[in-house]
Amino acid sequence: MEIRDLKRLARYSQEKMVKIPVFDSPYLLYDLYALLPGQAQKVHAHAGADKVYLVLEGEVVVQVGEEEALLAPGMAVRAREGEPHGVRNQSASPALLLVVMAPKP
Repeated sequence: MEIRDLKRLARYSQEKMVKIPVFDSPYLLYDLYALLPGQAQKVHAHAGADKVYLVLEGEVVVQVGEEEALLAPGMAVRAREGEPHGVRNQSASPALLLVVMAPKP
């Protein structure tokens, strides 16, 4: 059985958002994204895979398509296959997200 302590895996960098692999699988991407205030993931899209952002700590602004929303802990959003998406931390506190993609790109 593989068990991960997400709080212990979390780490932040002053340089850029950190992507932290949680589980390695050829079928699914399961990562943490750690964003300090002002950090972002550029808007982009994936062919053939959906992505879900789940906020664990902090607040982030998520863009999916032409829409934006502020997400707080416990909130999640899905970007469907091919839909442009990105996330940014406009708050004064760090943010930690669980990010799942399936199938793995």
